[in-house]
Amino acid sequence: MPLRQLLIAAFLPVCALPATACRMTMALDQWLPYLYRDAQGRDTGLDLELVRAIFSEAHCTLVTLPELPAARRQLLFRKGGLDMMPAASPTGEREAYARFTISYRNETVGIFGKPGSASARPPIASIAQLVRGKATLLAPRVGWYGEEYAAALPALENSGRLNQFGSFEQGLRMFEAGRADLLMGDVLAMRHVARQQGVALSAVPFVVRHAPVALMLNARTTSSADLARLNGAIAQLERRGTLAAIRARYEHPHH
Repeated sequence: MPLRQLLIAAFLPVCALPATACRMTMALDQWLPYLYRDAQGRDTGLDLELVRAIFSEAHCTLVTLPELPAARRQLLFRKGGLDMMPAASPTGEREAYARFTISYRNETVGIFGKPGSASARPPIASIAQLVRGKATLLAPRVGWYGEEYAAALPALENSGRLNQFGSFEQGLRMFEAGRADLLMGDVLAMRHVARQQGVALSAVPFVVRHAPVALMLNARTTSSADLARLNGAIAQLERRGTLAAIRARYEHPHH
């Protein structure tokens, strides 16, 4: 291609680029309300809606693969078997094999107790206070919940005060069965599943983690151009209010 045409192509807007230039695979999951299959058997959820909107705006093709357990999904991604994972937190370790988009939503991780039970002990105001205390904790087996929680894990495990769960549904069942005093997890997911299961939760007035999450792209199977397309699409959809409207439907559901 002559230099002049190359220069023109470099400055073309995202929408003018060929759709075949950007194609990524993503494994599905059952993670209410972010990814799940509805009563009609359709794959949906907050993250899937947001990702589909972003990929459509970027003129990228999203290929969804069957569900995989979280640990298997992470391993497959690292080996280059998946191109993209949603709801990722950038960490030093991950940056060795992945690239991250700008944020497309925030994630809040909280701690819950049973209504009325918190009055029996001082309210927990930090992870350090949780470690010093005697309360037992139910927490997700997989995921990144910040440096402070990662540093506290050995102490909680060594004192026998930590129980872990795979899915939020399992976590809620364990909590109802009295397996721990406190339950930790993604606030939106916990509240959603608790409503479904009819479990009453009382939030501890302390947030473990509130941080932006991004799309994590496989550094081996995607390009910096793919990243630029998705970043441009996220920025454009935020300006238009499209992503905010999708988030609002899930964050403030009608009962």
